[in-house]
Amino acid sequence: MSIDLPRRSGRQDMGEKMAIALDGLDPAFRSKAEELLANLIGVGVDMRPYFGLRTLEVQAILWRQSRATEEIKAAIQKLQNANAPYLAEVLHSVGPQHGPHVTNALPGLSWHQWGEALDCFWSLNGSAEWSASKTADGINGYRIYADRATDIGLNAGGHWSSFKDWPHIQLRSAGSPISAGMTLAEVDAQMHHRFG
Repeated sequence: MSIDLPRRSGRQDMGEKMAIALDGLDPAFRSKAEELLANLIGVGVDMRPYFGLRTLEVQAILWRQSRATEEIKAAIQKLQNANAPYLAEVLHSVGPQHGPHVTNALPGLSWHQWGEALDCFWSLNGSAEWSASKTADGINGYRIYADRATDIGLNAGGHWSSFKDWPHIQLRSAGSPISAGMTLAEVDAQMHHRFG
């Protein structure tokens, strides 16, 4: 059975199908992301952005929703001890959350807060498909998305060795600002400047 996926090209057509605008993304990253999405539409894979620039509060909610109270208190204390009071306050202020584990990144430590990450879902026959193993016409949209992202120099979460994040792509190969060489205090200052 053949799946009839739209085969459009060009950024104007692509904008009609996006779940979110790409506003707020780093210009170099946004250009690559738009190139990737247009390329994928051209080969019949419709990936739709649903998370680009993410606020600190949203990141804190996502991080807290799968953590025990003791782990949350320890993280807040660690941020305070590392001279990152702004990040500690954000993590504290969102209050209790519950839900599935979706991120290991504390607020400020996800490239989403830097405008250098994007999450997309695979739109298959007009519905969001979340499986990285399901195929249509012998392909899986997430696998092509990850491969093509890597081909143009982006870091694809689907290619990570642990905690695979198939919807995620980012500009940098470093997993976080900390692994890129910043201290928590430096991240705190940058995030306060951006969001404070």
